[in-house]
Amino acid sequence: MKRVVITGIGAITPVGNNTEEMWTSMKNGVCGIDKITRFDTADTKAKVAAEVKNFDPTEYIEKRECRKMDLFCQYAIAAASQAVEDSGINGKVDPKRFGVYIGSGVGGITTFYEQSINLYTGKSISPFFIPMMIGNIAAGNVAIRFKAKGPCLPVVTACSTSTHAVGEAFHAIKYGMADAIIAGGAEATITPLAIKGFTSCKALTLTDDPTRASIPFDKERSGFVMGEGSGILILEEYEHAVARGAKIYAEIVGYGNTCDAYHITAPDPEGTGAAECIRIALDEAGYKGTEELYINAHGTSTCLNDSGETKAFKNVLGDRAYKAHISSTKSMTGHMLGATGAVEAIAASLALRDGIVPPTVNYKVPDPECDLDYTPNKAVEAPLEMAISTTFGFGGHNACIALRK
Repeated sequence: MKRVVITGIGAITPVGNNTEEMWTSMKNGVCGIDKITRFDTADTKAKVAAEVKNFDPTEYIEKRECRKMDLFCQYAIAAASQAVEDSGINGKVDPKRFGVYIGSGVGGITTFYEQSINLYTGKSISPFFIPMMIGNIAAGNVAIRFKAKGPCLPVVTACSTSTHAVGEAFHAIKYGMADAIIAGGAEATITPLAIKGFTSCKALTLTDDPTRASIPFDKERSGFVMGEGSGILILEEYEHAVARGAKIYAEIVGYGNTCDAYHITAPDPEGTGAAECIRIALDEAGYKGTEELYINAHGTSTCLNDSGETKAFKNVLGDRAYKAHISSTKSMTGHMLGATGAVEAIAASLALRDGIVPPTVNYKVPDPECDLDYTPNKAVEAPLEMAISTTFGFGGHNACIALRK
């Protein structure tokens, strides 16, 4: 059994286009949600989203190559480039032992939308349509860029995608199948088609007030806010990292993966599948209940998730749930779908490193069904020793990773 650590991180998010900007925003409670600017929302019920701002892909990708990549892939390459540079691992790992586990919940839906319009207006279809659209292409492009010839696994489990990607990468290294893996997720779904699709299945909030849109665990929550971007982590075998003098953000010590087997979109209201997933991760981590715990909750600002997730925490932790530090950074980033788990894993690792719990912002109205400590509105300092990050997706997918300082 190998130990696995995080030695590099990169992020493109609605609250910052690198890790330092993102983490500073999160600590200060900066909300990245605002009115949608990507398209005219006159005939769209959902009016707000958490858009990535001022992103310039040519900082990472040649301009002629950008035209061959969907936005989600551009986000992934940018975040992966940051993570690889941050880790200093390039050229210091056997390419055959260097993997890529990067997924996307939806893939190239921007390209799909644009090319569908071309089809029905008589315009030609791009020869790059298929390789721009397919969900595995971010992993493929990142592997090509960094000559990573080891295991490559693009996970697709809706909103749990990048937590599963990180968790599966953790196990691949733990059981000796790789020395290092570029892991995470990317998403770019702020298009009329995706916004209207998620609105039709009653998932998105319809409020036009950005300060009352993504309000996890608040009694007035009414649906999630679409976000976008990418989060990428470099996972590395501990001895390999130490041998090359790498800095270490945190150790990954547990991973849980279960399914509700309940409903295609709604979570189990009792949170039983989520609870089992958390229990598996904590058992693998050897959590004894005495360590100062931070939970980066899925916290989507939907009625069913937030109450069910609260029940899951109580189910697993009992009375200790009331002592845990909990927050949902989706209150600031919105719901980044397939990218959200990796971004939240990064937030959890930085919370451990700095001893700072990022807040759940814009929280105002307590809900009797959500009665734990959600770190309302302001970050707090705490001697954190352990963290978990949870994500749950359509289809009943549950994922949890556990980290130790």
